[in-house]
Amino acid sequence: MGIDKARVLVVDDEQGMLENCDRILSRAGYTTQTLDDPTEFRTVLSEFVPDVLVVDLRMPETDGMTILTVALADEPHLPVIIMTAYATVASAVNAIREGAFDYLTKPFTADQLLVSVERAARHAGLEKENEELRRQIAQGASFETIIGSSPPLLRLLDLANRVAPTDANVLLCGESGTGKELIARCIHENSNRKEGPFVPIDCAALPATLLEGELFGYERGAFTGAVAQKRGLLETAHKGTAFLDEIAELSIELQSKLLRAIEERQIRRLGGSALIDIDFRVIAASNRDLEAEVAAKRFRDDLFYRLNVVPLHLPALRDRPGDVPLLVQYFISEYCHVQESSEPRISHAVWDVLERYHWPGNVREVRNLAERLVVLDDDGCITLSDLPEQIRPSIVPADNDSEPLVSYEGARERALRTFRGDYVRRLLEESAGNVSKAARAAGVSRRTLHRWLAEMDGTERSLPS
Repeated sequence: MGIDKARVLVVDDEQGMLENCDRILSRAGYTTQTLDDPTEFRTVLSEFVPDVLVVDLRMPETDGMTILTVALADEPHLPVIIMTAYATVASAVNAIREGAFDYLTKPFTADQLLVSVERAARHAGLEKENEELRRQIAQGASFETIIGSSPPLLRLLDLANRVAPTDANVLLCGESGTGKELIARCIHENSNRKEGPFVPIDCAALPATLLEGELFGYERGAFTGAVAQKRGLLETAHKGTAFLDEIAELSIELQSKLLRAIEERQIRRLGGSALIDIDFRVIAASNRDLEAEVAAKRFRDDLFYRLNVVPLHLPALRDRPGDVPLLVQYFISEYCHVQESSEPRISHAVWDVLERYHWPGNVREVRNLAERLVVLDDDGCITLSDLPEQIRPSIVPADNDSEPLVSYEGARERALRTFRGDYVRRLLEESAGNVSKAARAAGVSRRTLHRWLAEMDGTERSLPS
């Protein structure tokens, strides 16, 4: 979001402060609105629709924390900057924990105000992009609606978009949970066969004796229990697309029959003699290295070459930098919509942990986590304690003579947390509670400082003024 398009609402009972902020921000290209009567805040918020809110902490009619709560209730993604002449470490920490984006201590310089507002405006722009992605994804299966903007994902989507209009067979490779079926559906929906059926076939779901009948169908009396004729899944995919998931699970015998069906475009039902013409496109998928399977004689090389006309490799989520927040936010919005509940606010510390986590289950694991967070949320805020144990960082208990000895790593972590708590308290005291100034003094990002504050929240309930 360019600063010339960002809208900033400033709320303060001091007219001189409002005029100064208006002058500084307007000269920098922002569209500004000032308000000296906080009782009119909700009306102005709905009419002006700001991208950034700057609000004084202490005012006669109400206080900044109340306005912060009201603002985030109406606009959960609105970045709010708290400013005050009565700065304490406790008030700064409390504001950040309650959802404030930043904290400015009066008197502040024009540069300090502009830096804080610019960061908030960029954050607001990212939230709007995420909302647009969520809106697009609801419109159907198309490449433009797949969540993510990392270079590996964009390269994949470019290739998939180029191959979709053709009738070439496609082989999707990648770890479990990376979204192979979603990509296959998008290819089908953007192909000339989109009016035909998309038939997913899970080759790992059934034993070979049953899978053959599911693939090719059977005639009545073909085997015990075949009391009626049944069309196979390949026949069902006529004029459409057959998606063969986990194709490496097929037996060598079934691989041979599948190859014949693909090459001759004909099948014969079990127990039948007639050849049935079929016209279908094949998209196959595997989480195994099929070339290694061919070398090990577990997969037919001729079938591999027939399927591998256009190979597409789906990147693991850990190799998609920046996509985790987009996916988490989308799935949370999706589950909140289903449950007709408000979206919870996610703390900065949680975002930091989620971005650093390695996600062995890939996108499927993100979806499951989002559902868990929505279902178990009872206070409208997601903190580190809400994360599953395998995701959240371990917290070593305080010293206690009755506790068993901890490992070297545990002891080191305990000492580090104690040092970090003392350091952050002193850092905020010396910067008068200004988070941006404290982060610059420490040589770390604001995100890192937010994470440290959240970790302190789990071990210290109060900070000295």
